[in-house]
Amino acid sequence: YMSGGQLSVPMIIRTVSGGGNQLAATHSQNLEGMYAHVPGLKVVAPSTPYDAWGLFRTALKDNNTVLFVEHSLLYGSRGEVPEGYFEVPFGKADVKREGKDVTIVGYLRTVPLALQAAKQLAAEGIEAEVVDLRSLRPLDGETVIESVKKTNRAVVVAEGWRLGHFANEVIAQIQEKAFDHLDAPVQRVTGADAPMPYARHLELASMP
Repeated sequence: YMSGGQLSVPMIIRTVSGGGNQLAATHSQNLEGMYAHVPGLKVVAPSTPYDAWGLFRTALKDNNTVLFVEHSLLYGSRGEVPEGYFEVPFGKADVKREGKDVTIVGYLRTVPLALQAAKQLAAEGIEAEVVDLRSLRPLDGETVIESVKKTNRAVVVAEGWRLGHFANEVIAQIQEKAFDHLDAPVQRVTGADAPMPYARHLELASMP
């Protein structure tokens, strides 16, 4: 990026994200939003085997550095994958479930959780539309906005800390581009805020 396009770094960096697998705090962070803020990096986050394989093939052809984010609890998931060659483009969200009453936006493991929630809501007569971002950078905000304009309500679901989360960017775009279509404030479902670090205080009297 700093070379103004004169140099290319065609590299795929695979990394694990997300909690719930008892891997302790050092291996349970959600830092993909931080990397999506870095100019020149592309960040993708698949939720299904189909998307993982298709996005990876796209990454193989890209001359930029791609951060390929994987959730540890999705490694054992199963899904339909065509035998023939296919690709999933960057920057194109996917509507995993059609609905008319509320839009639920997520990525990685929050997508199957959103689908479970949508199934439970359907039993109550509420039809939720589930949008899988698949790609954080580039971000497909248009698919999200079009869905919200149809349902008039939005919930953004993401793991990680509430402060500074990538979900906040999605909410901001909804507020900016679909405010007049909202029947209620956009809701977000994230983790609690992380406690601030602490250091043991030294008494001045103990200092030389």
